[in-house]
Amino acid sequence: MQNRSHLDLMFKKDPKAFDLMVKDHLVYYAVKRLMDFVISLALLVILLPLMLLIAIAILLYSPGPILFAQERVGSERQSHGKSINWKKTTFSCYKFRTMHINTDSSIHKEFVQALIENNEEKMKALQGEETEIRKLIKDPRITRPGKLLRKLSLDELPQLWNVLRGEMSLVGPRPAIPYEIEMYKPWHLGRLQAKPGMTGLQQVTARSAADFDEQVRIDIEYIINQSLWLDLLIILKTPFVVISMSGAH
Repeated sequence: MQNRSHLDLMFKKDPKAFDLMVKDHLVYYAVKRLMDFVISLALLVILLPLMLLIAIAILLYSPGPILFAQERVGSERQSHGKSINWKKTTFSCYKFRTMHINTDSSIHKEFVQALIENNEEKMKALQGEETEIRKLIKDPRITRPGKLLRKLSLDELPQLWNVLRGEMSLVGPRPAIPYEIEMYKPWHLGRLQAKPGMTGLQQVTARSAADFDEQVRIDIEYIINQSLWLDLLIILKTPFVVISMSGAH
């Protein structure tokens, strides 16, 4: 297991160190993509009635768009002979709308900066109270049904479409917002060495209780050790973590 100080020093010594640590298992990536396609398609069909009910609830409480599309940063695997690298890409990430229309994102941007810098005082001021959850809990932009959708992670169900399209995977680091990437320490960029996912090792272990450096370290640990077995284990654990609402907001 890599600790954050080791990862930071490793990256400073060799910025391409993460490329060398990520294994290029062509069979793994091919099977993972097939698994992503089949499972996401099946879930979209199975969960369609639930998604329709969510859409109705959103419309009744806050008329306007049902879906919210936000630019996120992803990664695209590129192989050159025996070498591999990951190219940073952007895509529209879909979620059920949980906020009022035309809200200002500045409060979230401030919180993200405080989170990355581990500025406890700033996070406390923005939250309005001290909390171990490293997410913006008391966000005035969120609607009443939106709070429940976020607690149960139901707002993220439309990302199954992103998985079906190949922009995301079922398992991987969460896709970052572009302004978040601009605030990263150099070694944080190691978490971009994999396709972003709907769930991941960080979500089923620390979830929102760990500080940002620890969240990134767990993402990098997953990238280095990724396998189909680990992916299946994370997928199976995710529903239980969501139902328990451990670390949710």
